[in-house]
Amino acid sequence: MPRPSEPSVRRVLVIACGALARELVHVVHRGGMAHVDISCLPASLHQRPEGIPAAVERRIAQARGRYERIFVAYADCGTGGRLDAMLESEGVERLPGAHCYEVFAGSAAFARLGDEEPGTFYLTDFLARHFERLVIAGLGLDRHPELLPLYFGNYRRLVYLSQADDPGLLAAAHAAAVRLGLTFHREHTGYGDFAAALSTVA
Repeated sequence: MPRPSEPSVRRVLVIACGALARELVHVVHRGGMAHVDISCLPASLHQRPEGIPAAVERRIAQARGRYERIFVAYADCGTGGRLDAMLESEGVERLPGAHCYEVFAGSAAFARLGDEEPGTFYLTDFLARHFERLVIAGLGLDRHPELLPLYFGNYRRLVYLSQADDPGLLAAAHAAAVRLGLTFHREHTGYGDFAAALSTVA
């Protein structure tokens, strides 16, 4: 007599910002989500956030029919609601919050940090790791250091929202604060709301 067939496991695709790739892989592996595939878009899209909705939409279109569920690991990320409008039409959910800083810190803690010092510049592990390339070179400060007051003159504090307890990243984040002439504060968030939101994907 043939055995009853095993129930099929639904395949899930997470379309993610490349800045969250390391954390996403860790959460998926730690959670034993072997049925979850990850597709990352370039983190450089944040330099032109108006391009994020179209890039995500293209990736959704490519995945249709191959996955039972699609989830987007982006916050609004400076799209001014355009990402939400597109996702609503596609019937796809995303991470909560305005940007990854709020996702990692949690809404209440992020509001507290903003109230303490409105002029706060934030780093995550990803940005601490790639500070020179994404911030200094990305803003042209390696070529035109005289522009630093123009970009950062309204900031007073750098807050490092750390995901990992990594002395090397802590030192890099502190050096970034010194480089920008800002006071330094570390807030260890771990994965914050990121892990909780992804737990609903399965």
